[in-house]
Amino acid sequence: MNPLFAVHFWRAGGHSTSGWRRWRVLLGVLLGIAGPASAVPFTPADPNQVLERLPLAATDPTVRELQGLRRQLAAQPDHLDLALRIARRNIEIGRSEADPRYYGYAQAALAPWWEQTPPPPEVLLLRAVLRQNRHDFIGALDDLRHVLAVQPRNAQAWLTQAVIQQVQGEPAAALRSCLALRRLTSPLLFNACLGGALGRGGQVEFAYASLRRALENPTEAAAEERLYALTVLAELAEQRGAAPDAERHFREALALGRRSVYLLGAYADFLLDRNRPAEVRQLLASEQRADSLLLRLALAERRLDDPAWQRHTEVLEARFAAARQRGDGIHIAAEARLRLDLRQQSQEALTLAQRNWAQQQREPQDARLLLEAALAAGQSEATCEVLDWLNRVKLEDERLADLSRRLRETGS
Repeated sequence: MNPLFAVHFWRAGGHSTSGWRRWRVLLGVLLGIAGPASAVPFTPADPNQVLERLPLAATDPTVRELQGLRRQLAAQPDHLDLALRIARRNIEIGRSEADPRYYGYAQAALAPWWEQTPPPPEVLLLRAVLRQNRHDFIGALDDLRHVLAVQPRNAQAWLTQAVIQQVQGEPAAALRSCLALRRLTSPLLFNACLGGALGRGGQVEFAYASLRRALENPTEAAAEERLYALTVLAELAEQRGAAPDAERHFREALALGRRSVYLLGAYADFLLDRNRPAEVRQLLASEQRADSLLLRLALAERRLDDPAWQRHTEVLEARFAAARQRGDGIHIAAEARLRLDLRQQSQEALTLAQRNWAQQQREPQDARLLLEAALAAGQSEATCEVLDWLNRVKLEDERLADLSRRLRETGS
């Protein structure tokens, strides 16, 4: 299971509820998407093999738009509003294209204000988003605390804080952040945030029913908000063990036609859990830039005895090696899954899963990864902290409940 769908598209400008301008920006990249860099060259055996989808071409209108904005900023380096616009646009593209370079471009645009004490609240908010993308959750939360101290009605900050708190496995804290949104945002976005927090905190049935009612409300909502809400609803249905409902919600989200790496990964996981690898291969055939999606494609190919899984695994291993050389630790969970399910290296997978958990990556899929690795390695004693966390937050999830039972039986 994937983390909370953290793509929220909100607003820029002041902190009052009137006159807000909507903007489309990623509020957290929780999957730790890596770029296509490799530690060693990879030479395909098949000359027709598609290694990856190329990034946006220089002739793309989006690229031309950004180039024009950057030229304007070079001529006016102290123009804060222009720098904020460029940073937000780069963050959005980084999310949609699964290209981490754009997060670097976003930070570069904010460079004149990045180290100020304190930076303007708008810069602090974007700095929190970029820190979250690097899994610097402590730094991101500190930035958000300062934003909310001066702008207590900043919906974007409350929403980002809720997302990070769910990533850290603290649904009660996330719930408090979501409740602050009650009168600051649309009913659908509020209920989606609330549903995610309640679903992680032992109230999955109530969360599912409430969010489903909010989606049935005829009040018009932006497509991005419906995408977010439908994905949360699908994951809540999965927690309940209601596979037909989950599939219907996933398909409704996909039918909106908004590209989302997270949604594709979540639906691919759903299909893999139901042993439908051929559908995963079809879904992700052209989605090889994002490590998270290439990993799921390789998992599907291996189940289908498609030899492409070995080539894709080698590409992933090269990317992970390059990330380690850069000191980038956001790929640990993906590498652990590769070691466990593609290389059958259960001890290595367990070690990586434990490192991932220690870095405050404490969501249902992180718990599942560690429990499965411990079970495969025959080390039930390595799961005490995860099992204690499951009991503390009262997470309801049929898959985790089954793994917990099997581990208790193994350890007894």
